Amino acid sequence: AAEITGFSSDEVVGRDLVQEFITEEYQISVKEVLDNALKGNETANFEFPMYTKDKERVEVLLNATTRRDVSGKV
Repeated sequence: AAEITGFSSDEVVGRDLVQEFITEEYQISVKEVLDNALKGNETANFEFPMYTKDKERVEVLLNATTRRDVSGKV
């Protein structure tokens, strides 16, 4: 991600990804995709624009997958 956005991990940890880095017209849909992944509903190949450190707009392809333990719990 640092190669695409120009931000180091130290610069983004603890910040609101959706509010600070996603273009306004996609904030609601990106939040829904991420929230759904946390509930166990995965999304593949979701494309959206986000901003780089230099304020450039880049297209990103997101695959939101859920982490599960050995018993399958989210």
